[in-house]
Parts: sequence; C-alpha cells; structure tokens
Amino acid sequence: MTTLTPKQENFCLFYVETGNASQAYRQAYSVEQMKPESVHRKAKELLDNGKITARIEQLQADNVARHKITVDNLLDELDHIYKIALSQTIPQCAVAVSAVMGKAKLLGFDKPKADNEEIQHLPTTIMLVAPTPEEIAEMKKQA
Repeated sequence: MTTLTPKQENFCLFYVETGNASQAYRQAYSVEQMKPESVHRKAKELLDNGKITARIEQLQADNVARHKITVDNLLDELDHIYKIALSQTIPQCAVAVSAVMGKAKLLGFDKPKADNEEIQHLPTTIMLVAPTPEEIAEMKKQA
C-alpha cells in the first residue's frame, strides 16, 4: 500500500468519522483563505484519489469488524425503533419515518439505479404514508 501524507490520513479519519468530505477537508487541511467552493472541489479531488478511497474503505471495514456491525443488525435496530415510535401514546411519526429512511439508505434505495445519465438527474419523489389507527393499535399489541 502506498503511504499517505499525514494530512491525507487525517482526511480519511475525519471522513470516516463525519461522512462529509468537505468537513473532513476543513479539519485536515488549512482552509482559512479558501472559498467554500474550493474546499468542496479539493475534497472531491481527494475522494477521487484511489489511494484515499482504499484507505477510507479499509478504515470503514475495520470499524465494522471491531463493532461486529452487519446490515441485518442495523435493520433490526431500525425496525425496533420504528415499532416503538408508532406504539407511543402519541405516535412519533417523524421518528418512524427516519427509521424507514435509514433502512432505505442501508439498502441503497436512496440512490438512483438507472444507467441512463438523463434519468439519474430526475428528482426522486418519496411518498410517506402514515399508518392507520388500526395499524397503530396492532403495533401496540405486538410491542
């Protein structure tokens, strides 16, 4: 493996921690004199660097292994949160929606799947439907 500079290594660490390339760039590099657009561009350039992405993937894999995280574990936790949110005296629909969206992100449903570049730039419409009172009552029974 090619050695990264200390700033590149810090960028990788901050990116894994925050999930935000621009924020990671700001923490790893001196950006006082830079415009936000320049920070975004430089952060994108780092993410396009194969050495950087390989290191980020290694760090993410280490985190998963260390914490024994699986997609199934995360989906189970989100499902549990969803059920609890809707079983409250006053259903917490926003929490339930967040849990559903978390599941969608884990499974990759938040990204376009089409290969056609024109289709990828179309807006995505997500319809959120609240559960009926009967469904809420059923979930309370199951919780």
